[in-house]
Amino acid sequence: MLYVQQSLSPDEKIVHIGRFHWAYRAAAVSWIMFGAVVAYFIIHVAVHIEVTSIIDQRFPSLPEHLQGEAWDRVVKAKGGLIKTILGLHIGVRIAAFLSILVGVFMFARMMIIMYVTEICVTNQRMIYKTGLISRYVGEISVNRIEGVNVLQSIMGRLLGYGTIIVRGMGVGEVRLPPIADPITFRRAIEKARSL
Repeated sequence: MLYVQQSLSPDEKIVHIGRFHWAYRAAAVSWIMFGAVVAYFIIHVAVHIEVTSIIDQRFPSLPEHLQGEAWDRVVKAKGGLIKTILGLHIGVRIAAFLSILVGVFMFARMMIIMYVTEICVTNQRMIYKTGLISRYVGEISVNRIEGVNVLQSIMGRLLGYGTIIVRGMGVGEVRLPPIADPITFRRAIEKARSL
């Protein structure tokens, strides 16, 4: 809350601080898991294709019940599973690496957004600041707030998060990201308006 603390006037007091819901962090972590699952799938399919093609070349009419033993022998002849993976085509390894990289990038992006965002209601205004290098600040004086809308999906209602849209007179609207307990945030705005 560095920006908010620096911008408070002497007689201004913080009424409520908006926080991201834990589901936002879970969504960020799910990007890493998604990247890892895609990488695993790419490698699994590539290893399966490579080993079965070798088995089909060496043992063209191998009975079904001996496929597992042939699989083990081919993998052992290649130096083990790790060496088999490292021996895959460079395109397959790059695709697997890129899928993990996309997952890590999306995770980092979401976490940076979370850590550089400040959402606050004071007794004089509602403040929404986001951005690390380039910055967006949305401020509306509480006596200029026309209305507050809370948008919650079914999942948002069950887990307790939602998006808030604050409409100000002559300013347009400020749309906040999904935050924890949006009803309490709306009440804090109403409380600040009555102070």
